[in-house]
Amino acid sequence: MNNLISIKSATLSEDIAQQLTNAIVQGDIPQGSKISEPELAKQYGVSRGPLREAIVKLEGLGLVTRTANVGARVIQLNTQDMLDTFTMREALEGMAARLAASNMPSDEIDSLYALLDKHQAHLDANQDEHYVQQGGNDDFHLRIIHASDNAKLIRLLTEELYAVIRMYRRHTADQRSDPRQALREHKAILDAIANHEGDLAELLMRRHISRARKLLEQAMQQAAASSQPPSIHHTSNKNKRGNQ
Repeated sequence: MNNLISIKSATLSEDIAQQLTNAIVQGDIPQGSKISEPELAKQYGVSRGPLREAIVKLEGLGLVTRTANVGARVIQLNTQDMLDTFTMREALEGMAARLAASNMPSDEIDSLYALLDKHQAHLDANQDEHYVQQGGNDDFHLRIIHASDNAKLIRLLTEELYAVIRMYRRHTADQRSDPRQALREHKAILDAIANHEGDLAELLMRRHISRARKLLEQAMQQAAASSQPPSIHHTSNKNKRGNQ
């Protein structure tokens, strides 16, 4: 984070918050590190006001904690928090898949099939190399969440859990013995949604996330045993795409 980033927008603090979120999720700002307002203000070329508003938003996203007389720090991921988070994720995303089976338009279903074809092409072109989830329109899970068409469910998953879930998901990028397994599960979930089988879509989504939780728990336990934090899998040199 050495280059000055110029941000010009009517929602300056929102833009800063998004940039900081991506930096934290990708590991450019390490877990447990102290947030230096003077350094970040210089980095982003902004005043302290919008930056503080952005940090408050990061607190709301669960990425930053603030302690009196210490200041703000990036969260430190841990196994118990992961289990709590993924228990909620399994239930909520299962419900999102059920609702998407009734609400997802046919053109969005076609678009998601095209996305999965793109993910498969990545595996074919890279000798089944593991790939990590991107955000936004390339995120299979996020698009199903929005297709639920339930405002409260969308808010819970995208505003209160999504950023932390992205951090955890990156920790299993190198832990999967079969990188095509998640892709097969995604296709089965989408088939159920396309066929308007809500019960099946929910069941498959819950199983999919449960498997991801078990992989994460194993990875974090192995890291704890070796006294090493789970590595953040960077994608700066390769265009890698979605997984769990």
